Amino acid sequence: MSNPGDINMFDENTDRYEAVNREECAMNVIYLDYNATTPIRVEVLEEMLPCFREDFGNPSSAHAYGRNPGQAVTLARERLSALLGCRPDEIVFTGCGSESDNLAIKGIAGALVNRGNHIITSSVEHPAVTLACKFLESKGFEVTYLSVDEFGRVSPDEVRDAITERTILISVMHANNETGSIQPIREIGNIARDKGICFHTDAAQSAGKIPVDVNDLGVDMLTVAGHKFYAPKGVGALHVRRGTKLEPLIHGGGQERGFRAGTENVALIAGLGKAAKLAGEELDSNLQRLTALRNKLLSALESKPGRVKLNGHPTERLPNTLNISFEEIDSSMLLASLPELAASTGSACHADRKEPSDVLTAMGVPRELALGAVRLSIGRYTTENDISRASEVIAVRVTEMRSKR
Repeated sequence: MSNPGDINMFDENTDRYEAVNREECAMNVIYLDYNATTPIRVEVLEEMLPCFREDFGNPSSAHAYGRNPGQAVTLARERLSALLGCRPDEIVFTGCGSESDNLAIKGIAGALVNRGNHIITSSVEHPAVTLACKFLESKGFEVTYLSVDEFGRVSPDEVRDAITERTILISVMHANNETGSIQPIREIGNIARDKGICFHTDAAQSAGKIPVDVNDLGVDMLTVAGHKFYAPKGVGALHVRRGTKLEPLIHGGGQERGFRAGTENVALIAGLGKAAKLAGEELDSNLQRLTALRNKLLSALESKPGRVKLNGHPTERLPNTLNISFEEIDSSMLLASLPELAASTGSACHADRKEPSDVLTAMGVPRELALGAVRLSIGRYTTENDISRASEVIAVRVTEMRSKR
């Protein structure tokens, strides 16, 4: 039987998964892919365990077995609402960030179709937003995909100019998952409010990393993904401001204010709530620490021979995200040759693609540089030694690859 500190790794020699000590694995592989997913914190796991054991009841049940599960869901709702600056009853728990995005976009489209059929979004959104919009286009909706500047940010003026009498929704992400660039959400929110248009933002990458207050941002709906800030996979949430009309994606028992039917996954929701509480308590200290580590990594890579280009806004970006292009380097080949490093060539959702990132292409990054882009995202367990080791192994391998050209 494996120890609690073990993880399962696939052994090609035995064709099965074997328990490998987490600390030993961490010593060999530097994890710089926190934007793809984060490990569950011990405190979060401990919050979840009773829900798998003694507190297994249905949270909607009126009898004793439903009491503790119901309270766990209520507590999680309060904790997440505190992180987002909203009312607890404005939190709708979902299965993931993608479901939240789909509920926001398709839900508004279904609820307001008699009022209009025009949606405004950006050209650098997560596929959960982009493909939901493409789906609606196939059903007769019109979608405007706003261009972005060289830093990956939309212009509030272009948002205003794109609005028509048929516009029912604006959806622009808070922070980009590939570059970390933060959008001017407050300015867009003011425009949406003045025009009486519903405004949604995907905050999957920003919630828990930087301050996210729905009233300060001026949004009507906001997406959260638990596994981006040390909660488990398979749970997310959508903030839905009071008075916002949505057509649900899932019909059934009326859970989650009728927006998302189905018996709540109490354990995962409890974990999300605990992660939100911890994120709020540690927000300022983590922001400072991650920014310092990220800047140290960038400085170390820029000090090495050869051109390195930063992709994304130099200041208005997430504290943990570094997207850089190495000139004359294929990033997929680079990472494949670095087994000691866990990182991404862009969004994890596109990891099997050989084409340049759609986000970098939209930003005007030349194809060769876009193909040489690597996303390095750090997190809670990243150390200064990790940064030093990562910059060194990357620089050595890049130099070797350039010498063979």
